[in-house]
Amino acid sequence: MKRNFKVLWLGAVLMSVIFACVTINIYFPVKEVESAAKDIVSDVTGKKPVKKPDEGQNFLKPMIEIFFIANAWAQDAVTVSNPTIRALKDSLKELYAQLLPFLKKGLVKEGDDGYVAMGETPGLGLKEKRDLKNLVDATNQNRASLYQEVAKALKIDPSQVGKVGETFAKEWKKALEEK
Repeated sequence: MKRNFKVLWLGAVLMSVIFACVTINIYFPVKEVESAAKDIVSDVTGKKPVKKPDEGQNFLKPMIEIFFIANAWAQDAVTVSNPTIRALKDSLKELYAQLLPFLKKGLVKEGDDGYVAMGETPGLGLKEKRDLKNLVDATNQNRASLYQEVAKALKIDPSQVGKVGETFAKEWKKALEEK
């Protein structure tokens, strides 16, 4: 009888450990972040995204969409804005204007993480390198704050801010290619 009790007790402990190991999936709203990234990066860079017209569009399609798909349109546009994000966008706009010549020359590079990094800086003096490093640091600090604010506005878990930066990285690179 004692042996059965030990087996039952051990089985109960084992089952509780198994049930306690639950994987928690954290939802990451990819479409919403992509939409926010497109809007914000286009505002900062001054490059508005080009919308391509649908091929084979006929005159009835807009009428049908107006009456039957209006709700889907409302859900497509994700605008993330608050006073902090607007201030960060203004600051990033000024920094981007100063950074753009260095980005074009390849002295500064857009990373896959949403941040910029200094590349090789031949021909720059010590003061110029220091000034460029300060510009890169200020840009990265603003971008880090922006990604955190976007995550907060979209109710994304703070552990996912890196994914927000990676999503923005694609838009930063696209904007640079189009300039």
